[in-house]
Amino acid sequence: MRFLTAGESHGPELTAIIEGLPAGMPLDVEMINKDLKRRQVGYGRGGRMKIEQDQVRITSGLRHGKTLGSPLTLVIENKDWKNWQSVMGIDPVTEKEKVKRQVTRPRPGHADLVGGVKYNHRDLRNVLERSSARETAVRVAIGAVSKAILSASDCEVMAHVTEIGGIKASISEGTSLGDLKMKSERSDVRCCDENAAGLMREAIDRAKKEGNTLGGIVEVVVTGLPIGLGSYTQWDQKLDAKLAQAMLSINAFKGVEFGVGFEAARLPGSDVMDEIIWDQSQGYTRKSNRLGGFEGGMTNGMPVIVRGVMKPIPTLYKPLESVDINTKEVYTASVERSDSCAVPAASVIAEAVIATELAKALLDKFDGDSYTNLIGTIKEYKNYTTEY
Repeated sequence: MRFLTAGESHGPELTAIIEGLPAGMPLDVEMINKDLKRRQVGYGRGGRMKIEQDQVRITSGLRHGKTLGSPLTLVIENKDWKNWQSVMGIDPVTEKEKVKRQVTRPRPGHADLVGGVKYNHRDLRNVLERSSARETAVRVAIGAVSKAILSASDCEVMAHVTEIGGIKASISEGTSLGDLKMKSERSDVRCCDENAAGLMREAIDRAKKEGNTLGGIVEVVVTGLPIGLGSYTQWDQKLDAKLAQAMLSINAFKGVEFGVGFEAARLPGSDVMDEIIWDQSQGYTRKSNRLGGFEGGMTNGMPVIVRGVMKPIPTLYKPLESVDINTKEVYTASVERSDSCAVPAASVIAEAVIATELAKALLDKFDGDSYTNLIGTIKEYKNYTTEY
């Protein structure tokens, strides 16, 4: 499976084409729209979310609720396009109009300046429109399609927020995945710890009042994956490495860890490795899951646990110092519409990109020409791994 996305933040629409989906896979458009809505809500979101009401339109690859096996095209309309047609239109404009609309003051922490230098753009809007996190809307739609693929392996994918602005959630050992999911879905900061959630809201309010922004940490948990997705045979086939790349592809994400993650540097080996046990009904399993479901770049049958670190959004309403690329004079950076905290929304995006990479790994390993074959070969393989 592979995909491409296209579209600008204030252009007419976002588009994705997904190739390599199994034929005959049930796909509910409303299921995709539900995830798009989850991405748009959350404490700390900005004004853009009041304008956009994301809904997907499928223009190819689906008939009567089932995939055809041909490329699937997803389209999400940008409602704000009507206010930006003169700025983002495709027709040529006069040099005077070009100068009038130019963005020449790059924002620290954004792609503006580096992208301008790389592609020789004198109008930095050419950079910021595509580098905008608005692109993640269509990747959430792709993630929803990917979850439909993962359902062939009875997988469940969920994400939640574990930290915002230094405030950490306390999660009791033994908390079930169902309980974790229920509590985080009910929370406007997507945090299952109600006390921490209240403190997170207060911190977001303070940051907004000060014209500042906050970052945090999100965690994605995936259950039901078979043993042996990915491979140890080549560096670029290691699945945990692919998940790390997917997580870091999300705007403002700067770090990734699996299981106990960076804490492993401070622990002895006996407190990091997961002892192997065998059960007649389950086959091989582990006494713990400190490695986050991976050994040697492959899934080991335990839940995949991956966390991503999101920096504070760099667009500040109290702008930082920058330099005008035309005059080289010092200015405060340009301000685009922004969120004071997008960590809750980012958890939904993280869920989507992780689901997408895992779906690709599943189709790499198993016969995915048809959904029926996919279910059958996965079931047969799981029986084999239980008896091995």
